Amino acid sequence: MDTAHASASALAPARAPAHDLTPSRASRTPTRPAAGDVHVWFVRPPRSGSVPRSPGADAGTAADSGLPAPDSGFTAPDSGLSVAELRRVASFARAGDGDVYATAHAALRRLLGGYLGRPPAGLTFVREPCPGCSGPHGRPAVVQTDDAPTLHFSLAHSRGLIAVAVAPRVIGVDVERLPSTGTVEACARALHTRERAELAAVPPEERQAYFGRLWTRKEAYLKALGTGLSRHPRIDYLGADLRRRPARWAVLDLPAGPEHTAAVAVDGARPDRVTVRWLPAHRHGDGPAAPDAAYGSTTDRSPR
Repeated sequence: MDTAHASASALAPARAPAHDLTPSRASRTPTRPAAGDVHVWFVRPPRSGSVPRSPGADAGTAADSGLPAPDSGFTAPDSGLSVAELRRVASFARAGDGDVYATAHAALRRLLGGYLGRPPAGLTFVREPCPGCSGPHGRPAVVQTDDAPTLHFSLAHSRGLIAVAVAPRVIGVDVERLPSTGTVEACARALHTRERAELAAVPPEERQAYFGRLWTRKEAYLKALGTGLSRHPRIDYLGADLRRRPARWAVLDLPAGPEHTAAVAVDGARPDRVTVRWLPAHRHGDGPAAPDAAYGSTTDRSPR
């Protein structure tokens, strides 16, 4: 088994309660992750074209998923989205892109509102300083009003899947749909030299999934750094050799189904436990996170 990739067996049901993967009803209010824990939530965005539009609504709004058009008679508190977020939703040329953005940001607000005990619409987001230039475009952060330890988060979305990661330390998450063969060939040149060698050694039929794992690790790490892709992807090695990966960081693959790859990066030692759940799509009237039928998978020692 690839030591840098979690196999299906590593997340299969086990006898110990901590490994129980049977469907369970999640708490109406999520509990903050403990010091050694990471929480990951997956959300399925609406299918492109499946979200009904209210008359006169701008392209890119998401009425059916609880994310109303600015002129639909609903206001930002109904979805939790801010005025700026609603404007961003309406700005997308393709309605499907706006639906995904709206669903992702509504899910983020619901989850963080649940963890922090605050209404989703009452959350304020800021940008930390960029580690490269100190400009106001580093990691996103939520303004906290209590003395509790800082709650860190990261948001990612790709075609067909949204991911939100939450932890008591700096974290980055990425999710990607499996790339085409052409995408792998075109983007492989952006990889670290050792990563390109590893990819070339993989059988052709396995290269799309292997590249997907490499790339999601890389983006999760760069998001956790706060630089994003302004730091060239070939600088850092995130391949199969754990000894060569960046010091002081743990970068972990996540189970994301047969069509996607996903990864998280956390500052410090590898987490003791990673919990993966599914969050139902937002509906009108939902308050803080209410994962009515979340499917949780937990492992005592996180996948490498």
